[in-house]
Amino acid sequence: MTKASISAVPGLIATFLVLAAVLAGLAVLAARKLDRPVMLPALLTTSIAEILTVTLLPGTSGVEAGQCDSGLPVHLLTSSSSLLNMGLFIPGAAISVLLFRRPATTVASFIVFSGLVEFSQAVTPLGRSCSATDLAANATGALMGTALAVAWLRTRRQPQPLRRPGRDLIWGAGLAAVGAAALVGAFNSRVHAVDVVSADDHRQAVIDSADGSDQWLAAAAGDLFGDGTEIQQTGAEKDGPHLKVTATTNRGTISGWWPERTLEQAWATGNRGEPGKLSRAQAARVAHAFAERYFRDSVTGSEQATRPVGGEADAAYLVTFRRRHQGVLMPMRLDFTVTRAGRIIGFTSKTVKDPVLPQAVVTENAAREQAAEAAGGIATSAQLMAKQVGGQWRPLWLVGANNTDVWLDAVTGAKATPDK
Repeated sequence: MTKASISAVPGLIATFLVLAAVLAGLAVLAARKLDRPVMLPALLTTSIAEILTVTLLPGTSGVEAGQCDSGLPVHLLTSSSSLLNMGLFIPGAAISVLLFRRPATTVASFIVFSGLVEFSQAVTPLGRSCSATDLAANATGALMGTALAVAWLRTRRQPQPLRRPGRDLIWGAGLAAVGAAALVGAFNSRVHAVDVVSADDHRQAVIDSADGSDQWLAAAAGDLFGDGTEIQQTGAEKDGPHLKVTATTNRGTISGWWPERTLEQAWATGNRGEPGKLSRAQAARVAHAFAERYFRDSVTGSEQATRPVGGEADAAYLVTFRRRHQGVLMPMRLDFTVTRAGRIIGFTSKTVKDPVLPQAVVTENAAREQAAEAAGGIATSAQLMAKQVGGQWRPLWLVGANNTDVWLDAVTGAKATPDK
């Protein structure tokens, strides 16, 4: 709250001078009427004027009205804003102790005062941010100021540096209890808690973990879409320990996983085929060259197939890479779309390590017969592939029978339902 206000220095100084003059003037008049020294009352009211000006001067920052950041003050001693807040409350608390000689009541008063300030920031459209971190920083500043003043009084070696310590402690505890109850009730009824600290930390963690991903993705986009490719926008989204990074360019979009440096998919703008004289073998070589650079693990040991797609106006080739172990189709997938002019206009990739599977014992004929019997028709196709069932990799037969798909465990022969 403090850091944002300091940016509006002209308005801040003018408001502070006016408010300090009014409050200090009233304090001086009251002290003279009571025949008391005027310096400490004037300094105390000046400090309060500073707090009010800095914390409640309208600004353009902060969360929405009616909200308060409830995040834990994990950056209390490292945030420049928190340190400024501490410094803001130290003088007032110290002067109050020197004036009244009641440290417990002073600490309680300034903490309740800070809570009122944060509540005012939350419920009024001042453009200021209510924050649990600010409250903790203010309370820390009040404690520090009080401790400094008490230490100063004790160095003066006066017979009774503090006035009625027992009564002060009771008053302080009572004020703290009543003030805390009132503030908790007010906040619960009028303010919605949001964890901005956690959101900011998460956002910063994503930014930090994505360091270097932009350059990698830009290089991949340039290799795919050609010279003149320019990054227009990038994004990153956390997914457990991984980071999905995306980039929008002037020629298309591309995404991948970081820090694994594995691409996921890309599509050119206007991703339609185009006429040309590229043969099927040439299209396969175009896709293979790009795959060797960015998908070497997927290419190794894979079967490559190429088939034409589209019509004359949008002619293209679909180049696929698949891998089998002992007849079982592995979960890895890699597909390229290459135009007849030799341009890759898109690809999709599923980079999954080949799982270790139990030995399949159910034959294709047995799977077809069982599926046909279960579906009440004739089995028209059968494919043995690795799928997860209950989080465990299993070899499953996918059999098409009577216009339905029947999944059978190739080890037990039982019906199975693959995980989504």
